[in-house]
Amino acid sequence: MSDAHPPLRLHVPEPSGRPGHPTDFSYLRLAAAGSVARPPVDVSPVDTAELAYTLIRVLDDEGHAVGPWAPEADLALLRRGLGAMLRLRAFDARMLIAQRQRKISFYMQALGEEAIATAHALAIAPGDMCFPTYRQQGLLLARDDISLVELMCQALSNARDPMRGRQLPVMYSYKRAGYFSITGNLATQYIQAVGWAMASAIKGDTKIASAWIGDGATAEADFHAALVFAHVYRAPVILNVVNNQYAISTFQAIAGGEAATFAARGVGAGIASLRVDGNDFLAVLAASRWATERARANLGPTLIEWVTYRAGAHSTSDDPSRYRPADDWQRFPLGDPVERLRRHLIGLGAWSDEEHERTRLAFEAEVAAALKEAESHGGALIDNHVPPVASMFEDVYKEMPRHLREQLAQARAEWAQHGAHPAHPADAPDASAKEGQA
Repeated sequence: MSDAHPPLRLHVPEPSGRPGHPTDFSYLRLAAAGSVARPPVDVSPVDTAELAYTLIRVLDDEGHAVGPWAPEADLALLRRGLGAMLRLRAFDARMLIAQRQRKISFYMQALGEEAIATAHALAIAPGDMCFPTYRQQGLLLARDDISLVELMCQALSNARDPMRGRQLPVMYSYKRAGYFSITGNLATQYIQAVGWAMASAIKGDTKIASAWIGDGATAEADFHAALVFAHVYRAPVILNVVNNQYAISTFQAIAGGEAATFAARGVGAGIASLRVDGNDFLAVLAASRWATERARANLGPTLIEWVTYRAGAHSTSDDPSRYRPADDWQRFPLGDPVERLRRHLIGLGAWSDEEHERTRLAFEAEVAAALKEAESHGGALIDNHVPPVASMFEDVYKEMPRHLREQLAQARAEWAQHGAHPAHPADAPDASAKEGQA
């Protein structure tokens, strides 16, 4: 008996561009600026299905703000937003150089994605809690109360590092700034954010949460678990998906962005969802405000897919020229977020090329001076900085238990036995004996 059916086979998505072969960006499902309707904040999640497949845009190719999503924003706020993006870009560039000079071990830029975090930071309120990934430093750099020196000390893991060397560079933690500790375990921040938002509601508070994830990490189970809880309990949370087209080296289609959008996953889970031009500062500001208003009105969560492009490498350990065309960012149809807002403000008579250059140079000088001050506190890799061995045992418990005290004493004794010269006074043999008797 013959089999009339062909053999089964799997579909493996392929990127639309490879090194040496220009990317075909037609897969992006673009829409004209100003062409997408803006529903009321109390819209039913199912009625946002169309918004999950189109693209909300405000700035057109000439830099004009058009359409119903154009936000009410005074010029001072927009100037502040452009300044925040320039500051973030200067900070990233300087820290990338520091890594290449072997001053820090690792760094991750937000190049090309600056509008998303900076505009979102201007839409949320003090007390709201963000649960970021490692590319949302713009949430901090858009604020005036976060020290560049302190951020750099964290990257250097020096004596002024508020994390005391417990975190990789760029994995910051600022409770006072509503910036939850970054985790390198992808997608865990999503369920943490939903849980935090649920707790805020249980306490009768007014604060909301903002969760962040990349397109690749949406394939993690925690992402889907978070959507279920957010939908069922109508948690006051914004679920941000930064679709910058690539995970570490994998095109976004591998995570499911080929036949559908990431925003569509929210609609399928019963969550109001938007798909937004992430390189359009005004669109980011408007969508963020819409989602925050919805959350504070007890109307439930909003999932927002921010369409953007990772202009740089995934990290300083990555070489993107091995898996995508080198000129991709120059050809990306949504352009440069900094240039787009600059053009808009110049058109309004609120900015100029001269002021732009003067501001850019001022931020470069500020960042250079901050790094010099941060380095004065030590910790650069090139200086062979070695923290005391005791630091491996501290901060695990409020009070160090006996078994850790014994292990610390053993580590110090072995250090002394092998003739190694203590790199820190706390590692001297007499400190070992004293600790062992505690």
